[in-house]
Amino acid sequence: QSAAAVMKIETELARSAMDRTLRRDPASRDHAMTIAELEKIAPSFGFERYFAAVGAPRFAKLNVGNPDFFTRVNALIDSIPLESWKTYLAWQLLNGSATALSDDIVQEDFKFQQALTGQQQLQARWKRCVNATDAALGEALGQRYVEKTFGEDGKRRMLKMVDALEKALKEDIGGLPWMTDTTKKQAQIKLTAIRNKIGFPDRWRDYGKLEIERGDMLGNVQRAAIFEGNRVLQKIGKPVDNTEWAITPPTVNAYYSGERNEIVFPAGILQPPAFDVNATDAVNYGAIGVVIGHEISHGFDDQGAQFDAQGRLSNWWTDADLKSFQQRGQCVVDQFEGYFIEPAIHHNGRLVLGEAIGDLAGARIAYAAYQKALQKRPQPSRDGFTPEQQFFIAWGQFRGDQIRPETQRLMVQGDPHPIAKYRVIGPLSNLTSFQQAFSCKAGDPMVRGQNRCEVW
Repeated sequence: QSAAAVMKIETELARSAMDRTLRRDPASRDHAMTIAELEKIAPSFGFERYFAAVGAPRFAKLNVGNPDFFTRVNALIDSIPLESWKTYLAWQLLNGSATALSDDIVQEDFKFQQALTGQQQLQARWKRCVNATDAALGEALGQRYVEKTFGEDGKRRMLKMVDALEKALKEDIGGLPWMTDTTKKQAQIKLTAIRNKIGFPDRWRDYGKLEIERGDMLGNVQRAAIFEGNRVLQKIGKPVDNTEWAITPPTVNAYYSGERNEIVFPAGILQPPAFDVNATDAVNYGAIGVVIGHEISHGFDDQGAQFDAQGRLSNWWTDADLKSFQQRGQCVVDQFEGYFIEPAIHHNGRLVLGEAIGDLAGARIAYAAYQKALQKRPQPSRDGFTPEQQFFIAWGQFRGDQIRPETQRLMVQGDPHPIAKYRVIGPLSNLTSFQQAFSCKAGDPMVRGQNRCEVW
């Protein structure tokens, strides 16, 4: 009965949620209103009481990403029995705490994840401990991580590559035949304004008031969550801190923020096979170089293109240029709709559009920057591969992975990233530079011909 109650509420909440592809449009999530207005659309939620209970400072307005969701949830609060809500909230507490509880619950939680992802065995205990520490004390852990793994030489080389990629994109924008000078000027202004964060923050977070007790795993996790929640709440009403990072230094990832107009590359991703201070330009430009280009290009994908240089939702396009941009994006949508992970299951082209544009533009401008680097530092062939071939092989090696069918099915339902195989095949099959490097001919699988997509 408890499981049925939880499943009913989860199902109704899912039905009330905004479609993922619609949620990709920042304008669909831009709804500023007063607390009184929010109370009016969801009076049963008790937002005034909620904000007071969590210790939020007083504020007048907020953004409600999906007002319709709260209207529907309000109806659920009124129609679903109180005992069902109690069961649901108890389950949420247990489910959210499962990885910090006793081994029998950890194992049951893994079985559920296993059904979704196909993962064969639970991650080693030490890895789970590192992940938990990173989640709770990420910048404290990050200080030690950076000391051991990331030197000034690596940061200098990365900044040099970022500069080269930005110059390549600037040149690319200047030569776009489909864009007018009016829009090009605004695009260049935005590109110049991008803030670059490499390796680690300039100022480390202070965890002095967070209480950590040996032997109290659950308590530590809960206190860390409360500590972080309070830290975020206390930012209300204060100026935006542009030195802040949204991910920790050991994280193997990178991101672009449209609201802040910045790219962030933590030290965690700046290691082989993505980046190696001792590797050739072909390897570094073909791997981390494409990632740099990818993140910069997010400022000009279907989402990022709606934010201006200051991170405000603002249309800086002429009507004709915007229409042309959207038509070029539709080419990418159609391309990825044709990528099947198994019969009858294919990518949602609209969902992966931003990431696919990022990969396409990233590979294009990284290759252009690499060509400039080759002019200054010519490189020999290696293992029978030309420098140009080495560049594209590096991207394939960086993105190469093993992925289980269950995880693929999960990704195509809700992940804005295509599976890695198509992050290689997809963008490179559009590039004439790839086709020239490997002497591909018309009709070959990696030549899209008349269906070739080109955005940036």
